[in-house]
Amino acid sequence: MTDAILRALDDVPWERLESGRAAHPAEEMGRALRRLVRKGGAATEEDCHPVYACLALDLGRVTSASTAALPFIVALACDPGTGPRIPLVGMLATLSRTAASAEPGRVDPEWHEAWRRQGPRLRHLLADPDPVVRREALPLADGVAVLLERWTAETDPTVRLPVLLALGAAAAADAGTEAVDRVHAVVREVLRSGPDVMRVAAVHAWAAFDALAPVRELDLLVEILSDPTVRPRFEDIWYEPDVDHAFSAADLVTWTAALFKDVQTTALRFVVRLVGAARRTGDAPLCRAALDEAWRLLLVRPSTASELLPLAGGLLADPDAGVRYRAAHLLAVLGARAAPYADGLVALLDDPGEAEFLDGTVGEHARWALTRIGDPRAMPGLVERLHEPYRGQYSRSYTMGDPRRPEVEEVLTPLRAHAEILLPPIRALLREEGADGPLTGAFLKALAAWGPAAAPALPEVVALLDDARHSLSALDALVAMGPAAASAEPAVRGCTVLDFPANHRRVAWAAWRLGGDRDTALRLIGEAVLSEDRPYDVVRLGDFGPAALPYADRLRQGMDGYDTWYEMWAAIALWSITGETEPSLSVLEKYVLPVADGDESYGSFLMALRAIVRIGTVSPVVRAALRTVRETDRRLSPYRDYRAFLEDEEIRSAIDETLALATPPPPSAA
Repeated sequence: MTDAILRALDDVPWERLESGRAAHPAEEMGRALRRLVRKGGAATEEDCHPVYACLALDLGRVTSASTAALPFIVALACDPGTGPRIPLVGMLATLSRTAASAEPGRVDPEWHEAWRRQGPRLRHLLADPDPVVRREALPLADGVAVLLERWTAETDPTVRLPVLLALGAAAAADAGTEAVDRVHAVVREVLRSGPDVMRVAAVHAWAAFDALAPVRELDLLVEILSDPTVRPRFEDIWYEPDVDHAFSAADLVTWTAALFKDVQTTALRFVVRLVGAARRTGDAPLCRAALDEAWRLLLVRPSTASELLPLAGGLLADPDAGVRYRAAHLLAVLGARAAPYADGLVALLDDPGEAEFLDGTVGEHARWALTRIGDPRAMPGLVERLHEPYRGQYSRSYTMGDPRRPEVEEVLTPLRAHAEILLPPIRALLREEGADGPLTGAFLKALAAWGPAAAPALPEVVALLDDARHSLSALDALVAMGPAAASAEPAVRGCTVLDFPANHRRVAWAAWRLGGDRDTALRLIGEAVLSEDRPYDVVRLGDFGPAALPYADRLRQGMDGYDTWYEMWAAIALWSITGETEPSLSVLEKYVLPVADGDESYGSFLMALRAIVRIGTVSPVVRAALRTVRETDRRLSPYRDYRAFLEDEEIRSAIDETLALATPPPPSAA
């Protein structure tokens, strides 16, 4: 047989066929297949890699080389003497999915007939003596009827469970009611008399063609997933194709929670009940998994906070560090609402516990939670604790979307009221580490946010004006300090910046704000606004008020909708210069109204709201839109980590400020 396959491979004109990538010509495919045939049982998955490279299925194409290779890949996958049978079966499944999803013009015209001819051999894989091969071949099953045959014949639970899941997916894809009814009958029978893990799988299969099935079976799901005696059985039998390991009960908590994505009230009940069950039984892995789902719910649905807040508060003293970590982080993102649990957080300030694969310690998250509450007990030692992880290093690792430590400036920026306690250690670190300090940039951002309260740090900030890495941030901090920083004006004029015109204009602006030459700063920025294409400096032109009137027409020209940010900056500057609400207010409203209809351009939305608050008046249509946004149960942020809560709070605060403004009277009749 080996000789026959090798002769057949030699007969293929590989040099005339198209491969998926030019770097891997079709001739390479022929050589790789010959190597697999010759090595037989000694071949490994690594020997399949050149075949994958030539197929290039990640490009969404099925080439003529793939069509030519198909019978050889099938023959190798069907041969019990082939070493890497499992990867080869998986390769066939990927080929099938790619051909089904690719645009017709990206599939070789001969492919479909070639695949049809291999049908009998592919079906043999579904009945292969090796259960792993049978499981890997399930994506090759053609429809509900074939899968029902396998369900009847299959006895191995590690294959039987994925067959059940495949039946659900096939029923969802089948337009006929008969197929759905037949699969529904299988599901109902498993739910009635099957083993517990199979019953959970039945709900997942049912959910594929009936989205409300998990809602109806909520009690069953909670009961089985929270049963400690059932937990090991998931890892005994819950396998899926293309995955070489079993899935745990914790994995199933995540997948099951996803079944409720369109029924948020049920999703909340699901996680709350699982946490309650985990606390009763001391099941820490279950509690961690349920808290992860609680976190994901809270990320998108503010309304869930009322139930999740006491849940997290009650877990602060849990014996498991991973549970305490998640509870502390959840309280931290909820901010002031977590105040009733401040004493419990204080008890964790020195807790070194960690959660596997997550950033920070229990104590670090507890301290952040206390700062968000505004509890003074968090302030002593805060700066030193924030600095410690960065001592001697400039980076950290985390996964976006997971709970993690906040950026240092995000911890410090809201703490202006505690500047008297926090400034001494910040100043000491700025003196010690200077421009090379890993947190120098973060400290400058915090000082700029604190404004005049940061004035005692004037010497340390001035010392950074000679380093181009931080000089611009130092300028912002000095300007924010106001008159208390006036003595720094000469140092500002001589500061070191990268040699770009915009940087020099920014220096002139900062010097003026600290008591220097206004006319020079206005001339430099005004000329840039007149001569350059949408310079960022327009954001500062409004600071000059009526003195900048000669440039007002240029600002009106920039309010053309071409560039969102420039248009808003120009609108704000124009109002600052002229004192006239129009056309600035109408321009800003364009960036407010769409959010009421579900638009997620939150950055421009927040900027527009801040500008409207400065102008001091809000139209009835904007007022109505903001009421709609305020009542929506969605997190007003594109982020999917702790930053979502910070931005949501900021936006909702701006909404409240805007709604508190007066509505302008209607224009009088002529």
